[in-house]
Amino acid sequence: MVRGGSDRWRRGAAVALVVGVLLAGCSGSGDASDTGAKTPSTKGASTEPGAEAKGDGGPAPSPSASVTTGLDWTPDDSKRPRTRTQALRLARNVAAEPSRWGSGYVKRSPYESDPDFLAVLDGDCVWQREPLPPSVLTSFTRYSELPAKGGKGPIRMAATVVVHREVADAEWEMARTLEEALRCPEQRLSGSERITGLLSAGLPFGVGNFASDDVISEHGEYHSDQLGGPHYYIWGQNRLGQVTVSVVGKGSEGRTREEIDTAVFEGTGAMLVDIQTELEAAE
Repeated sequence: MVRGGSDRWRRGAAVALVVGVLLAGCSGSGDASDTGAKTPSTKGASTEPGAEAKGDGGPAPSPSASVTTGLDWTPDDSKRPRTRTQALRLARNVAAEPSRWGSGYVKRSPYESDPDFLAVLDGDCVWQREPLPPSVLTSFTRYSELPAKGGKGPIRMAATVVVHREVADAEWEMARTLEEALRCPEQRLSGSERITGLLSAGLPFGVGNFASDDVISEHGEYHSDQLGGPHYYIWGQNRLGQVTVSVVGKGSEGRTREEIDTAVFEGTGAMLVDIQTELEAAE
């Protein structure tokens, strides 16, 4: 039997605290834009709406087996996604919809990405979307926005769920992501968006992090041809087993750090709770 909703939402609150600790530890000056989730569009074009992923004909699930982790949940091996179809189902159930960010958020256009493509930082520090490598079953993003109102610009949020074939593949993604800010402190998200002054921090489970296997945060400054800048930019990525979830918040004129932080915390906590609900062993 799955644990009660109140317990799960307490876990979500713990996630928010972990991300907040990371941001505080990374912060430089008080006006620095913070952390970015990497959900860019193809160079010179927008990300297309999502499409159904193809089944990969992977091996059939093994008999039910449970592995106890250091976290307050026990995943069921029989529920672990092994095909692209299973992975996309999980990603669609987990990726945050507008209501998960807070009141007033709506869908952006495009709303969903093509799950057969993965965001990759190239040698020129430009984010591209490339076909999935063999180690990734799906990469799925939803885009939401708190519309401009009362003289304030929009807040733009994105949630990405990447399901890897193996836990080791997800671990490698986390390690690579942590190093990317060192290699590329300035990154171009698209032809009209870029981030500068990136700093990264990461914590494994048990070292100031008690909500996921690993957590990474980045912060920098967001610049947009449409929205100007620099504005607040926050990104965080958490890993639970073979699944990683990342959240980006992009600010604009008149929006406070607290508004964006709150949305990031709400969305991140909700997605980690949903992963646990999807993959947890029955009690």
